[in-house]
Amino acid sequence: MKMGATASCLYAPGQTGSIDMTYSTKTAKAGLLGLAALGLAAGAAQAQSLVVDGSLCVGFDCPATPAFGSDTIRMQENNLRLHFEDTSTAAGFPRNDWRLYANDNANGGSSYFGVEDATAGRFVFRVFAGARSNALTIDSQGDLGLGTATPATDIDIKTGDTPAVRLQQDGTSGFSPQTWDVAGNEAGFFIRDVTSGSTLPFRILTGGAPSQSLVIDGNGDVGIGAGTSPDEALHVVRTNGTAKVLVEEDSGTTAARGLLELRNNGTTFMTLADESAGGETWNIQSNSGEFRFTNATGPGVELAMTISGDMTISGSLTQNSDKHAKMAIVPVDPDEILQKVADLPVSSWMYKDNADLGIRHMGPMAQDFHAAFGLGASDKGISSLDTSGVALAAIKALEAQNAALKAELAAVRTRLDRVESDTARD
Repeated sequence: MKMGATASCLYAPGQTGSIDMTYSTKTAKAGLLGLAALGLAAGAAQAQSLVVDGSLCVGFDCPATPAFGSDTIRMQENNLRLHFEDTSTAAGFPRNDWRLYANDNANGGSSYFGVEDATAGRFVFRVFAGARSNALTIDSQGDLGLGTATPATDIDIKTGDTPAVRLQQDGTSGFSPQTWDVAGNEAGFFIRDVTSGSTLPFRILTGGAPSQSLVIDGNGDVGIGAGTSPDEALHVVRTNGTAKVLVEEDSGTTAARGLLELRNNGTTFMTLADESAGGETWNIQSNSGEFRFTNATGPGVELAMTISGDMTISGSLTQNSDKHAKMAIVPVDPDEILQKVADLPVSSWMYKDNADLGIRHMGPMAQDFHAAFGLGASDKGISSLDTSGVALAAIKALEAQNAALKAELAAVRTRLDRVESDTARD
């Protein structure tokens, strides 16, 4: 049956030929007569098929002669709904009902096309009026385009300003609400924590970051410029002379802070490897209660310091004494220094930290040494350079005294030789 158009036919089972007619539900009588003519009048339902040869207009506001244009079916009234009711009753068969909506039916409502799960009474899909061109496209390969008619990937989002995907946990399942945005624009790619003030905890800035700038392999190893197979838990590689790791605390409050910590159940060490020709590899270690410097190819420990502060080196200790590094150079009086050394108390003692080891030492107290000579940074320690300087000055005084004694002894011997010679002549 074609409604409101000419040259259209409606066929009912059991009939031959066609019936040309115009049918409008606005006139109930005409509708009943029209349906009755085909055996489709209201009453007992009959198993019949309906064929419309032409276009079909359904709704209370269909005119007598609708302008169908290219429309095959038109629904025309102020409350447009198309309902799909599944009457299955046998167990195991799907039986959900669905409804297509066009706009709300209340004053001030929204304009949209929607798909409603009629059984559950909720919308599962809506397209609102005013949506941009190609707002949603699924191409022949199943690629989804948002804002594009030609999606290039599985999901292709196209917009003029910062295309983004929002991940929103709304709290309906009992978890705290949280919203994240994953987005990109001319400045870079970023993840935005919308809930926490729209901070950007992760960003990749534009400018041509190289491939494999950041890689996490199957073992959880992280590579920064290290290709697809980082060698360690964190592997940083550069080839332009800029490989560097910076740990910076930018707080305006001055305070002691640990900025790097290495932990291990056993010896913990850091390796410094010079890979140039003839280069050496050194390890800085925490080993069995000692802080050590070792050469990776050497036979032993080059430097070891205990938790008590005792330090042992495998070679000699050279302290800077270059005259070009010094100033305020003042001569000293060796005799005065010798007298102060003579007056300086010297004891044998143990460090409190070494009491359980029974290690004894000999020397002055730093307070006495500092009071006597005024040397060093404080009265809590003595520099070996200062003790050697004091010793050398005292030795010079002793050498001068010894030379004077030798001269005096030589004079005495000369006089004695004369006396003995004179006595022999008598």
